[in-house]
Amino acid sequence: MTQLSTEEQAIVDLVRDFVDREVKPVARELEHANEYPEALIEQMKELGVFGLAIPEPYGDAAVSTPCYAKVTEELARGWMSLAGAMGGHTVVAKLLLAHGTAEQKDRYLPGMATGRIRATMALTEPGGGSDLQALRTTARADGDEYVVNGTKTWITNARRSQVIALLVRTDPDARPAHRGMSILLCEKGPGLEVSRDLPKLGYKGVESCELSFSDYRTPRSSILGGEEGRGFGQFMQGLEVGRIQVASRATGVARAALEDALRYAQERESFGKPIWQHQSVGNLLADMATKLSAAQQLVQHAARTYDSGVRSDMEAGMAKLFASEAAAQITLDAIRVHGGYGYSTEFDVERYFRDAPLMIVGEGTNEIQRNVIAAQLVKRGGL
Repeated sequence: MTQLSTEEQAIVDLVRDFVDREVKPVARELEHANEYPEALIEQMKELGVFGLAIPEPYGDAAVSTPCYAKVTEELARGWMSLAGAMGGHTVVAKLLLAHGTAEQKDRYLPGMATGRIRATMALTEPGGGSDLQALRTTARADGDEYVVNGTKTWITNARRSQVIALLVRTDPDARPAHRGMSILLCEKGPGLEVSRDLPKLGYKGVESCELSFSDYRTPRSSILGGEEGRGFGQFMQGLEVGRIQVASRATGVARAALEDALRYAQERESFGKPIWQHQSVGNLLADMATKLSAAQQLVQHAARTYDSGVRSDMEAGMAKLFASEAAAQITLDAIRVHGGYGYSTEFDVERYFRDAPLMIVGEGTNEIQRNVIAAQLVKRGGL
């Protein structure tokens, strides 16, 4: 496992203490009520969680991606939705740092570092799913403005974000199609409607919404980096850290499930001994721990590769693929360890089981991850 600096380990420990003290006692009740965790989000702002990816002079100090991944894991261990509240925000921060103009960085990053400005990204469309090149949302130049029309879906934090990194088609005739895509940094205004919150199996509390753009106007200066046609490549780069973040959420949920199952297996007795001593239960715990450890190592490997500055889409894809599939299995096995109680809403393992599938389909489905991994294997000539 990656050795963090003393300062970074202190940040992880601080978030871990916050999760144990403030999140775990209330997460079940908030989640079952599908209630937005306003107080917890405010505490996350105070802890500096929303600025972890934003360096000076805009923020206090950015942490390494391995540290960011561990913070994400701790938040997800308490309640996966809290990690979701800062996931897209971080991707937008990375996009601004890598591609934004000086004016765009000055406008957004200081407020994003404190959480005063919340950001989200909007890629997915109702008919498109993982096929971003089928994009239909358009931005037509009109004087000093763009006029935007289209619909986005599954946009997390859409109601509470002040800036939306919106992938649009600025040149419908471009070939190949991705050369006609751009990112607009959109703020709320006339023509932009958060049309509805989508009902979900898990991932409760934070909203996932549909956005409708109807002759929505935004200044020409809102195009990320000030140049059309670069949006697809910009977002693909941003998704590398996004997939590391989702993989870290998966390890957090899996870790919570393992911790609960391990504790229960030591407390619960049957046939005169703790149930972990029954081979069928002990084998489950052994496999759960092994899968989790392997997933954590893959996440940290991807995080280190990302920080090295080289292309890390294969490493991020591997981490996201393995960690999410492991989390799905580990959360199911935690229910098995708990027996009938695992199916009860009075125990947290049923929540972990409902939250885990999001990481399989979110930030690019695992089928897409396999495509990315295979293509990179061929391009790189193997591992």
